[in-house]
Amino acid sequence: MKTALTIAGSDSSGGAGIQADIKTMIANGVYAMSAITALTAQNTTGVSSIMEVSSEFLKEQIKMCVTDIFPDAVKTGMVSNSSLIVTISDCVKEFNLKNLVVDPVMIATSGSKLISDEAIITLKKTLLPLATLITPNIPEAEVLSNVSINSSDDMEKASKIIFDKYGCSVLCKGGHKLNDANDFLFTKDGGVWLYGERILNPNTHGTGCTLSSAIASNLAKGISLFESVKNAKSYISGALRAMLDLGKGSGPMNHGFNINSSF
Repeated sequence: MKTALTIAGSDSSGGAGIQADIKTMIANGVYAMSAITALTAQNTTGVSSIMEVSSEFLKEQIKMCVTDIFPDAVKTGMVSNSSLIVTISDCVKEFNLKNLVVDPVMIATSGSKLISDEAIITLKKTLLPLATLITPNIPEAEVLSNVSINSSDDMEKASKIIFDKYGCSVLCKGGHKLNDANDFLFTKDGGVWLYGERILNPNTHGTGCTLSSAIASNLAKGISLFESVKNAKSYISGALRAMLDLGKGSGPMNHGFNINSSF
């Protein structure tokens, strides 16, 4: 059985973070492991408290995983300070981790900044150049490219700039700002659009975590990057189409909508 490691924060309500990652990895047919960057007290209406782990403890978690059950792919999510980002980067190099999918969680689709400017600089300098793929939303792609994105052409331009700057493939997620679910993938072979299905479901908590984890799961199974992204988008559509409705806010998706046919 192929294996995948998620390095991210915990979502106590189960819709995002490592909980969403683990559910997604299992649903996509790989064995899931986790290294937790922070504990959060949260639900579908918001986050009330965050408790970060130390960089030493994060490294110990990663080390204990990879020296026993080596991951075929790794996904990173929200990492809120520079020390933790450097620790992850050092571990990627020390343990020669492959198929690294980085969800560069910096800015929410609402426009709210989620990590400090210092941490963003560290992310750019240390982790992004090690990635196989990064999956920015439009506000994050604007930060990484220094391009204002207001059209599909802008998404293409920003993605190429990011690729040239950091040397990693880029999946620029269109989202609701420009289109429903159309994403632009730029790799060493050039750019291609992946068109998504519009699903009228207000419960979209954890979609970014889920997408990056699904991509990592597919890469772990030896599937090409393009097909991994395509499969991940199909999985997200199915999870949204299941129309799970939990909580008082923007609720989670049904990660296990098709669990019995994944293995």
